[in-house]
Amino acid sequence: MSLATEIELLESTPVHKGVQLPIYMDNHATTALDPRVLEAMLPYMTKIYGNAASRNHQFGWEAEQGVELAREQIAKLIGATPKEIIFTSGATEGNNLAIKGVAEMYREKGNHIITQVTEHKAVLDTCKRLEKNGYKVTYLPVQPDGLVSVADIEAAMTTETILVTIMYANNEIGVVNPIAEIGKLCHAKGVLFHTDGVQAVGKIPVNVQTDNIDLLSLTAHKIYGPKGVGALYVRRRNPRVQLNAQIDGGGHERGMRSGTLNVAGIVGLGKACEIAGAEMEAEIARLTGLRDYMRGKFEAALDYIAVNGNMDHHLPGNLNMSFVYVEGESLLMGINDIAVSSGSACTSATLEPSYVLKALGLGDDVAHSSIRFGLGRFNTKEEVDYVADKLIDTVLKLRELSPLYEMVKEGIDLTKIEWTAH
Repeated sequence: MSLATEIELLESTPVHKGVQLPIYMDNHATTALDPRVLEAMLPYMTKIYGNAASRNHQFGWEAEQGVELAREQIAKLIGATPKEIIFTSGATEGNNLAIKGVAEMYREKGNHIITQVTEHKAVLDTCKRLEKNGYKVTYLPVQPDGLVSVADIEAAMTTETILVTIMYANNEIGVVNPIAEIGKLCHAKGVLFHTDGVQAVGKIPVNVQTDNIDLLSLTAHKIYGPKGVGALYVRRRNPRVQLNAQIDGGGHERGMRSGTLNVAGIVGLGKACEIAGAEMEAEIARLTGLRDYMRGKFEAALDYIAVNGNMDHHLPGNLNMSFVYVEGESLLMGINDIAVSSGSACTSATLEPSYVLKALGLGDDVAHSSIRFGLGRFNTKEEVDYVADKLIDTVLKLRELSPLYEMVKEGIDLTKIEWTAH
């Protein structure tokens, strides 16, 4: 495509009055800080600045009170007890602590871990590190709708299996796994169950008791809290889970995670959880409505599009769609005033299609044409209209320039064409 054509695409945009640009629709990557969360945090940045581990003066006591209130708020949201909440720097650290901590603590019992190919890199890379240290890891495939099969998990279990780690909800395609069934299976087999709950906690109901979860990682910045703080739920009874610490020095957090606590961040995480719990039902209804409205606009205006992932078991604010016969990079250039995620991941030298979409069986061309829309608390219907109309307009213009789309519309079967390289 010529530069002149690309500029023409960018300039011929549908007009929407009252919409402030750019528009943020990448709420699976991170969320804006809720003003109510900031308000709760501010005193702990200026006035209540003590170290929560300083137990011999008022500054420390007040900081500790803020931390313990947050522990209660987080525990309430997920059906845990405050003593089961361990603070971390985020879910990447939480996943590392849970997986490595279990692997090392239960090494004498076995050395086998089960996960799935569509996990976040924080889980996949942690498992790969353990493989280098002699552990065995089974990476299960997923079904075409993105869900893992409970039967596949059971079939993969051996007498050496000590841990199953399966994410609650996928960060790219928004599918929600059958967590309670997986947890029930694990408990019946005497295997610990960890879930990366980052995309689910605060967005849909999560209860570690009814879901049979032994360890759960969560983070603040996905639920309108601050970056750099998270928590790990560690079950205390039936069974009591023990972990080998990954960070030593001081024995903080019941000896599982040493380090001076990020008091202001922890207070923010607690407040974010409190708000999420209070407003979840209304937020689910609103975001589901906006998502389905956006999908309806796409499907009414465009052909050769597809939704990726099971929509019956799905996050409210997630919509991952493929716009076939459109080149992904050109599509993103055409909507450069909208923050979304593409079906491609930039690496050092190449533009690789998403490994999650590839795991669903999508070809490179379809994966490259996929967009993840992440709707959140602060998105409006006016923004959805702008995004949908602009994307439709851009797709239509790009398809006018696409010989492949023209051939398909003429009824030519592209799979039967022998392409010649020049």
